[in-house]
Formats: sequence, C-alpha cells, structure tokens
Amino acid sequence: MKKLLAGSAMALVCTAGSAFAEAHATSACLITKTDTNPFFVKMREGAQAKADELGIELNSYAGQVDGDNEAQVAAIETCIANGASGILITASDTAGIVPSIQDARDAGLLVIALDTPLQPIDAADATFATDNFLAGELIGQWAAATLGDEAADAKIAMLDLAISQPSVGVLRDQGFLTGFGIDTVDVTRWGDETDERIICNEVTAGNEEGGRTAMENCLAIDPDINVVYTINEPAAAGAFEALSAVGLQNDVMIVSVDGGCPGVADVADGVIGATSQQYPLLMASLGIEAIAQYAEDGTLPEPTEGKSFTDTGVALVTDAPVDGIDSISVEEGQELCWG
Repeated sequence: MKKLLAGSAMALVCTAGSAFAEAHATSACLITKTDTNPFFVKMREGAQAKADELGIELNSYAGQVDGDNEAQVAAIETCIANGASGILITASDTAGIVPSIQDARDAGLLVIALDTPLQPIDAADATFATDNFLAGELIGQWAAATLGDEAADAKIAMLDLAISQPSVGVLRDQGFLTGFGIDTVDVTRWGDETDERIICNEVTAGNEEGGRTAMENCLAIDPDINVVYTINEPAAAGAFEALSAVGLQNDVMIVSVDGGCPGVADVADGVIGATSQQYPLLMASLGIEAIAQYAEDGTLPEPTEGKSFTDTGVALVTDAPVDGIDSISVEEGQELCWG
C-alpha cells in the first residue's frame, strides 16, 4: 500500500531540495479560500516554511468564506501592485477569477493554482494539485464495493461545495459517482444526473455548519438515505451531527476527501468510512520553489507526465480495506495527516 505514496506525494517530497536557496529579493503571494479551514492553514504553513528557507518574502491573503471571489480579486490586485514574482492561489470561483489571473500574468507574475484547477486549467501557468477526480473515484469505488449487492439500491446524498461549481468540487463529485458506477451525464458539472439513487445535491461551503444544514435538507427529502458523499471532512463532521440528532449515525456510510488529522481520527472513530488523503503542505512548498526558480531564470513548472497538472498524490485511508482498491490504514494516514 505504501508504494502508492512512494510513487506520488512522497516521491515529490524526496526530490524537493535546496536548489533555490540563493533566491534574493523575491516575493510571493499565497491566496487561499479561507484562513480557517485546516487544509488552508497547513498550506500556509508549508508555503511560509519554504519561503523562510529560500529567503523569499511571503504575503498571505484569504477570503472571508469559501466563495469570496471579491476578496481574492482584491488580493491579486495588491500582489500586482507590490511587484510580487508569483502568486499561489486556491480559487473560490475558478472561472470568475480568470480575468484577474490574466492581469497578473500580463504583469509578469507566475501564477500557480493550488488544489483547485482554474476553468480552463491553462488560465494559470501551472497547477499543483491532488488528482481530485481520482480522490473521488477511490471513495466511490470503496463505497460500492463495501455495500456489495446493496449498492444497486443505495440512497445517496451528495454534499457538494458551492453553487458556482468550482472545479475541485466538480471533480470530486463526478469522480465519486464514476467510482460508484453511476452515469455522470456531463462530467464537467454536477447535478444533471438522472440515476434515482441520487436523492439530493446540497452545498456546504466546505464547513461543518454547512454540512449539518445540507444533511438536514437531504433527510427532509428522504430519511432513508444510507450513503453520504461529502466534499471534505469538515462537511462530513457536520453531516454526522445531523445524522446523530435523529439517531441514524450507525446506519449511514459517510465518505470524504482531505486526510486532515481530525478527518483521519473520524475514520478511526467510525464517523467516516473512508477518506482520500491529499497533501497541502507539499502543494504549497513546491509552489514556492517554482516561484523562486521562475524569479531566478524564468523557468516554468512542468506538469506530471500524462497529466495537465503536477500531481501531488492521493491515498485512500480506511481500516476496512476491500480487494482491488489500493488503500492505507488509519495508522499510516495518521503519520501523513495535517491540521
């Protein structure tokens, strides 16, 4: 199982070096969706640690909530005005932010999307991310295999990210459905599926309160839901609270994506059946290295072979593995978790 990581995220860690230690007078910006989600907190830590190592000035910005495109636009304008060498961004509105991204690139800044590809993906100079479709596909495959014959009659709640359908939310949603064996109709968007097993698509803003409200709304449609897909682990925690409030906490399978330490602990406690772990610290540190290299000689990052982005790795974390699906144990997930 560990070979899964050895070929992806951990391999990238091993290749990260000190080639850019002589970067001088270089500044970078990190713009995240929020500054409270543990995923983005760890991303900021990784960026700051690498910036300190390389002698780069780092300025960090974030929206008030997931979906706050205006704050991210303002941050980009500030970075341009301050003469930054590059921007790392997890975009809240992956299409709406593109004109501002183009302004930054026109001004000579290197722009790297972290975690969340822009729409289109080549609106950024590079993307460092989890294979979010694969992350969703892994939990979909695991859920279907765990249910066995019962998967044919599943009642599924889809707890998504935002109405604007940022790419990260679409990729995970459509990956899960594909893994579960459900026709996605148009893989570039969620919510157009016709499979009767899908009871609801609700948005969560990627936080616990949103997950709780979304789960309550889905239960109002059908109290017999037995599978819950969640965009991330905070939303999963909120969904579990809503299920517990009506005594269904032991009757419903929850799957998710993130791999933060609280989420992996929830897998250990049976709150989440399986989660796909991603590596935000690596995304950010590699991004800072790329900005340092660009500032030094104009070199642009190269994507992973066969992909349109740099793949920073993913691993399925569960203590209930199934044959044919690569996974790591909760213990292994705890060694690699963040937050």
